[in-house]
Amino acid sequence: MSAGIPFLKGHGTENDFVLLPDLDAALDLTPDRVRALCDRQRGLGADGVLRVVRPGGWFMDYRNADGSVAEMCGNGARVFARYLVDAGLESASGFVLGTRAGPRPVEVHPDGDVTVHMGPVSLLGSSAATVSTVDYLGVAVGVGNPHLVCVLDGGLEELDLTVPPGHDVTLFPNGVNVEFAVPDGPDRVRMRVHERGVGETRSCGTGTVAVAAAVLGGTGKLTVDVPGGTVQVTIDEHGSTLTGPAVFVARGELDPAWWNSV
Repeated sequence: MSAGIPFLKGHGTENDFVLLPDLDAALDLTPDRVRALCDRQRGLGADGVLRVVRPGGWFMDYRNADGSVAEMCGNGARVFARYLVDAGLESASGFVLGTRAGPRPVEVHPDGDVTVHMGPVSLLGSSAATVSTVDYLGVAVGVGNPHLVCVLDGGLEELDLTVPPGHDVTLFPNGVNVEFAVPDGPDRVRMRVHERGVGETRSCGTGTVAVAAAVLGGTGKLTVDVPGGTVQVTIDEHGSTLTGPAVFVARGELDPAWWNSV
């Protein structure tokens, strides 16, 4: 019987991932296999797949649950970085990950939290999201991937995010992550998110940075509460950082027969 395919299951503030160590990029990770892995009935269940490859340096090959490729994932980067340290593949607490949005320095802290340097944040103008026939004014934000942040006065829990919010397809031709946020004091905000290619998730790392940028309107620090926990976001003249937990819950092997059948 052929050897199984190693995997780990982890999450960052309950944004969950299947992590596949594949340093030599030997796996044929097709969109069908990604969809099957992320399916919560026929697979392991996850919001996305993190493939660990090393084509000269660490690269986070991230795929959404629908099999599509994504530029960047802040929660995924924390899980990816902690895996490298836990597995003994990185001895330093600080190193650089490659992503489709560019290099991202990371720092793995002794308490298990991880800080990801998320790069520059761009406020790109006004737009709107539509939920249940209601339009919500928002601001387009670039964090290596596209976001639309709608800041509300209240009613966060009542929003129906079971279907993708409507958006301007001219402004967002490749889809968009849509965040809804309610400020909770001068340095704290609550949010929910519908991620493109996934659906509503318990957290979105780049989304928390986008929300902080929209709420702050400039530089500063913000505590962001998501359904899956709490993270800290800092935006300054050099870019942005995201700090939060990275947790592993399981590891094992995928059955080769299952893999080959997908």
